[in-house]
Amino acid sequence: MNVATLLRPSVVVAALLVLLPLMGIAFLPERAKALALALPRFVLVGSPALLCLPYALIASSFGIFHWSWLALYASLPMAIAVLMIQARNSDPKQRGNWRDFVVLLVLGLAVDLRWFEPAWPVGLSALGKMVLLDAGAFGFLVVRRLDGVGFDLRLKSSDAAIGMRELFLYAMIAIPLGLGLGFLHIHALWPSPLRLIGGFIFTFLFIAIPEEVFFRGWLQNLLERRLGRTAALLVTAIVFGIAHWNKRTAGFNWRYVLMAAAAGIFYGRAWRAQRRVGASALTHASVDTLWSTWLR
Repeated sequence: MNVATLLRPSVVVAALLVLLPLMGIAFLPERAKALALALPRFVLVGSPALLCLPYALIASSFGIFHWSWLALYASLPMAIAVLMIQARNSDPKQRGNWRDFVVLLVLGLAVDLRWFEPAWPVGLSALGKMVLLDAGAFGFLVVRRLDGVGFDLRLKSSDAAIGMRELFLYAMIAIPLGLGLGFLHIHALWPSPLRLIGGFIFTFLFIAIPEEVFFRGWLQNLLERRLGRTAALLVTAIVFGIAHWNKRTAGFNWRYVLMAAAAGIFYGRAWRAQRRVGASALTHASVDTLWSTWLR
């Protein structure tokens, strides 16, 4: 995807429509909670349908618009909102309701198996994943009002300290293990600072934050209430590893699964230290940036 395509007005507007709700929740969490209490039920259920707009803009601009995809992107977020209202009413103590895990399963499989990628132009499928994150964030954080998620991107010095600590601990294990498995390969290259910083920012926004919100803020958070801290950490790390089974291969990439599961332990540790997605996202983005730059 070239720069001219990324700067098309439809792409820019769609990206803003995708990012603004997330940034509002992440940088104004108190107002998001107040909004959730103020909105009537029909608005909580109906407003997520607006998440179909990014698809409509992009698909129309690229000539691949289909009403079926529009209906899906309008109805799925509303269905999530309905399930989250039911979960909130059935599980006021937030121990984890079956509806929570159904939503996580659907969102996880949709991303992992690339169910919705045919709806988007080549190179812009990341926007589709972010739309699903918007739907989940609205459901869990605004409608369900799930506590302990830690989706607050007003980063603190402690986020960086914890994130870099877990990066170092993971690197001590991952580099020898990855080299031994043939998964990592050292490249003596030095990219331009602009490319390195740009790569980190892109990874942080479009890979680390979505995955850390999903796996740590939602899944590990809910599992802790059922299984306890250690078991939830391990189960989430295993699920995180399995979610990478089809990455960079046509078959089952067991090396990637093993490395990702190990990384998931340290991402989970970073998140649960202060229950902040910012810390684990910094670890995650740093790992991915270092890997793609010098070790892939």
